Amino acid sequence: MSESLQLFATCAKGLENLLFDELNQLGANNVRQTIAGCWFEGDLATAYRSCLWSRVASRILLKLGACEALRAESVAAMVATTAWESIFTPRQTFIIDFAGDNKAIRHTQFGAQLVKDGIVDRFRELGLNRPSVAKALPDIRINAHLHKDKLTWYLDLSGDSLHRRGYRQQQGAAPLRETLAAAVAIRAGVNQQTSVVYDPFCGSGTLLLEAAMIRFDRAPGLTRRGWGFESWLGHDERLWQHELSAAEQRFNNAYQAEKARFIGVDSDPRMIAIAQQNAERLGFSDCMDYSEGFAEQAVPADLPASEQGDQLVISNPPYGERLGEEVETLLLYRRFGAHVRQCFDGWKVAILAGDESLLKRMKLRSHKKYKLYNGALEVLLALYDLTEEQVEFTQAQSNDLANRLKKNYKQLEKWAAKEGVNAWRVYDADLPEYNAAIDIYNDYVVIQEYAAPKDIPEAVAKERLWFLIDTVAHELPFAADHLTLKVRQRQSGKSQYQKSQPRGLTTSVHEYGAEFQVNLSDYLDTGLFLDHRWARRELGKISQGKSILNLFAYTCSASVHAALGGAREVVSVDLSKTYLAWGEDNFRLNGLNPRAHSFVQADCLQWLREQRPQQRFDIIFLDPPTFSNSKRMDDVLDVQRDHVMLLKLAARLLKQDGVILFSNNNRKFKLDDAGLAAIFLQAENWTQRSLSPDFARNKRIHHLFKVTHLD
Repeated sequence: MSESLQLFATCAKGLENLLFDELNQLGANNVRQTIAGCWFEGDLATAYRSCLWSRVASRILLKLGACEALRAESVAAMVATTAWESIFTPRQTFIIDFAGDNKAIRHTQFGAQLVKDGIVDRFRELGLNRPSVAKALPDIRINAHLHKDKLTWYLDLSGDSLHRRGYRQQQGAAPLRETLAAAVAIRAGVNQQTSVVYDPFCGSGTLLLEAAMIRFDRAPGLTRRGWGFESWLGHDERLWQHELSAAEQRFNNAYQAEKARFIGVDSDPRMIAIAQQNAERLGFSDCMDYSEGFAEQAVPADLPASEQGDQLVISNPPYGERLGEEVETLLLYRRFGAHVRQCFDGWKVAILAGDESLLKRMKLRSHKKYKLYNGALEVLLALYDLTEEQVEFTQAQSNDLANRLKKNYKQLEKWAAKEGVNAWRVYDADLPEYNAAIDIYNDYVVIQEYAAPKDIPEAVAKERLWFLIDTVAHELPFAADHLTLKVRQRQSGKSQYQKSQPRGLTTSVHEYGAEFQVNLSDYLDTGLFLDHRWARRELGKISQGKSILNLFAYTCSASVHAALGGAREVVSVDLSKTYLAWGEDNFRLNGLNPRAHSFVQADCLQWLREQRPQQRFDIIFLDPPTFSNSKRMDDVLDVQRDHVMLLKLAARLLKQDGVILFSNNNRKFKLDDAGLAAIFLQAENWTQRSLSPDFARNKRIHHLFKVTHLD
């Protein structure tokens, strides 16, 4: 087929420029760039070369026809004007890939049906049998695209997406698409003079293998089996075989002429094994050197003098999503940046990262950045030239934060050890610029970021947070993988704190003779409110032989102290089944039998209203949320507005000489003494005595009152 074909190559956004250059190099004519692809013209050989040689295209499409699609009922007739009998036979199967919509065609399934009807009608009009649609392994794939009111239909010459090269039969948990890997290698400067390419986060080896195919002039389609054009009636097998043979010869000549080294390191031995298998499928075993190790420590072996030029580091370090922990990722980039500066002087470096902020942690100056897409995920490619002097950049930061952390830790660690607690707060927004709380849980650190004031730009707030994390990692004696980050936004309206993807990072901490299981990763709070530590201990001291009611019990830490203090009966009430089960586990952790006490899953307000007035409990521990609008609650609770009503309901169950320990974390809370007097209650403010040294700086972290019946 020597006539000029109308063709379209699709690609991921951000790769259009590379695709444009590539198609011109492959001999295409009239190449025109558009969003996510390029139009071009060429003969059948050009179409075959595009399929075989394009490193960044996703599909190569042959235009068959187009029409206006203002009226849905006219589409099938227009599609039927294409000579489908010259594309495939009635015995072959086909499928329609439809994209786009307009006022007339609002659903892709409806659009695909219209195109299918037009194809079938064409065969019927010629007196032929109708071909069948096959969703799995169709012989022919038709691509239809509706943009505004124009519908265009194509024959998909690729078949399966071109990023599926055929060499990668196994991959890691967060695979890098081959077309993107090739784009990274091209942007990094890999060419046929490159001598060494090093990937310290190599995974299944995709970046190195795509770089090696560029270096050794290997067509990315050589390993593929199965093409969209193979069942097409216009396919020329002899011409295709000629293109394949020419590509194989080019690869053999390049591979035998010169040698280059491709070095991959990964911490996962399973990934190393997969990378080696992938290299074998491409015939690259001789030039690939894979080993197990850590990116921040690995250094390529000493290179021969002849290889001291055109040396590249190209890598795709983990994003926060892959590690499941933002802090560990942050510190990984920081350590890796320092390692690159120290050990790769004279190299060029290309890093593909999920976030600009991660790249900033490397403290290197890039000379070029590209916004790309790994599937739907936006990523950023940064290029660094270490053949030139790299002065580490950083904003001038005072030592105030480091000094404050060291001072607090030194003082409070001694206090905590003496007190018999190993869960405590070392920092609570002591310096206004660094608006976070830092808590120690055994040998873990939890950093909770507070929402920045509205007048602080988001980028500034994030930079301050990450400087804080960097400082914590440097100044406090905790491993990087024992640091975890929680972001606490202000709650308003109907918003609720949401649980993140579970990771199950738990540890056991002790507090005045009690043990508690805390979860450091899966909830906004850990299961233990550290600032109420004194109130829990006080409850334990006065519980001997008493009947205790714990309302809004959460994970029942106060109930544990009461039971350990010798309480005759402990009733814990909470709306959450999960937290009550956690509470029972805390009882077991302390050698207490949960069956000897009561765990009631209920809306505390509703439960109180349903109880018959009786002086049943000696002590009531009442620690309600500041605000709650849980869908499972009958009412919205506002502790400032509702605390008198709440105390009235609780007092109906309190013995005449009983005590209510009433606490809350509303920093602006004001007790309604007159309201309490009207219901014959009185309160003594215990807030100041309840502030432990690690919370002494924040006088309004919580409020605690001893509430009793009026004499």
